Amino acid sequence: MAVGKEIRGKIKSVENTKKITKAMEMVAASKMRKAQERMRSARPYADKIRNITAHLSEANPEYKSPYMRVVESPKNVGFIVVTTDKGLCGGLNTNVLRAVTNKMKEVQSAGGTIHTVAIGNKGFGFLNRIGATVVSHATQLGDAPQLEKLIGPVKVMLDAFVEGRLDAVYLCYTNFINTMKQEPMVEPLLPLSASRLEQTAAEKQAYGWDYIYEPDAPTVIDDLLTRYIEALVYQAVAENMASEQSARMVAMKAATDNAGTLIGELKLIYNKTRQAAITKELSEIVGGAAAISG
Repeated sequence: MAVGKEIRGKIKSVENTKKITKAMEMVAASKMRKAQERMRSARPYADKIRNITAHLSEANPEYKSPYMRVVESPKNVGFIVVTTDKGLCGGLNTNVLRAVTNKMKEVQSAGGTIHTVAIGNKGFGFLNRIGATVVSHATQLGDAPQLEKLIGPVKVMLDAFVEGRLDAVYLCYTNFINTMKQEPMVEPLLPLSASRLEQTAAEKQAYGWDYIYEPDAPTVIDDLLTRYIEALVYQAVAENMASEQSARMVAMKAATDNAGTLIGELKLIYNKTRQAAITKELSEIVGGAAAISG
């Protein structure tokens, strides 16, 4: 019964794995709800800053922020790549990194140079492996993104764009759509387009007063735009974390289901092996009895 003992060991091993994946699924489901709440609570802040900045820009149409400097054919391009710190979340990181790689190839084929900022351990490791220039990175963000940890890496890109060392910056992350669907995004962050700062009719009516600027309007507008860009990156990280927990929950559920199927198959094999051994033993007994009586 050495074969039967081996199969029993396999069944026990898969059952233990199933317990782990089930626990991870439940933890991810709990974290997912909190991550979704954080993601939704971050949106009003970005909208408010965008609204105030748009209103200030309308009040000062003669001033054009350096964040809105448009280069016709950008040669020096920056990428802020947002991924997870941990694995076991299906194809979440693979999909966004594939989209990033395709965009990088487009830039390089046009003769451009690339600088990257990595947010998340998986993206940082990948960018180092492919030999990309990583100018800054932030890892080990935990379950709740903290703006203080993101400001440093983001500022590196903002300064490079304002100084003219970069012509465009892309923000790459996984957009949370629902529990079952997450979409990789590679969207332009800088230069800020006028469409991003457009106000709705209700927002335009909500403000009917003038501002007093200290020290001056350009400084205030630039500072607000910096806060707005940081809020966009924070929102992307929050979306990515909600996507991570959703993808992990789905991946762990699939692993748990697969473990259950495998246990069923192994038990079937074990029973067949056991029945074959019993049948063989009975045949030997009957054969031995016939030989004695004969």
